[in-house]
Order: sequence, then C-alpha cells, then structure tokens
Amino acid sequence: MALYKILSVLLDYPSQDLLDAGAELRAEIARNPGIDTSEKDALRKFVDHLAQASLTELQASYVKTFDLTPEHSLHLTHHLFGDDNDRNRGPALIDLGELYKDYGIETTTNELPDYLPLVLEFAAMLEDTEATAFLADANKVLTVLADNLAKAGSPYAPLLSIIKSRATLTRLAA
Repeated sequence: MALYKILSVLLDYPSQDLLDAGAELRAEIARNPGIDTSEKDALRKFVDHLAQASLTELQASYVKTFDLTPEHSLHLTHHLFGDDNDRNRGPALIDLGELYKDYGIETTTNELPDYLPLVLEFAAMLEDTEATAFLADANKVLTVLADNLAKAGSPYAPLLSIIKSRATLTRLAA
C-alpha cells in the first residue's frame, strides 16, 4: 500500500473497518520502504491513537476537528476561496474533477474532488515524481492546514506534516 493511500485511509472519516485494520496498517507501514523512519513513527503513533479510543469518540473528534472548524477543513479549495466564493471555487473543483477523469478515475464518493483523502487516493495512483508535482500545487494550503492542526494540538497534525513535507518541488530536485 502506497504512503498516500495509507494517509488517505487515516484522514478519512473513522469507521469500524479502519479500527479493525489496525494490525494490517501497522504491518504495511513497517514493511513499506518508501516511508522514512520519522514518518513511520508518526504513522504508528496515529494508529495507536486510533486503537485507544472508541469509534464514537473518534468520529466525534473527527467532526469537531474537520467539519466544525473551518480552518481545519479537508476541502483544500476552502482554504483558497472559502465557502462563499463559489465563483472561483467552482471552476477549481471542476478542473480537479476533470483531471481525475483524464486519468480514467471515476469518483464514487459524495465528497467534492478537493477532499484531501480523495486527493491522496489519486496521488497514490501516480508515479512518485508525478504525485509530488501534483501535491506541490497545494503546498501552501497543506502548510496552512498542517500549521492550524498543530496549533490546535490535533493528533492529525503529524499526518498533515508528512504530506506537506512531501508536497514540495525541492523534493524532486533532491
């Protein structure tokens, strides 16, 4: 399982399937050579966090963090345009949806195309350099989101830090 797929699963709304997959996720993280040591530590710590709470507690925390706190929204264009500026946000969402279609991907979710777990799902299907370039377009938004979650002391902050650190063109030059 690619790193972006793991992050997509961990950033999506918590489900019983996610909790049941804890051991499988830990094993996948441990054996994935594309994940560096500090990233593995952060991912394992987050999976441990999931195992220490009930599903209801995790879901309530997720809603409070991402749905009720606009500066934590997982809809990336929200951070650029807000919810009220449909004039600019709409075309950006359409363009992203068209990009998915250009790659032959039909989304089967009710989420908007800029929903970060969906964006990461798409990135997981790309070659590493292509995924980095794709995510680098959202680097400023990812930085703001990671910083906001870190300031709030959210357990999700390290996951965003991983994405932010990988979503940079300087990574391609290295």
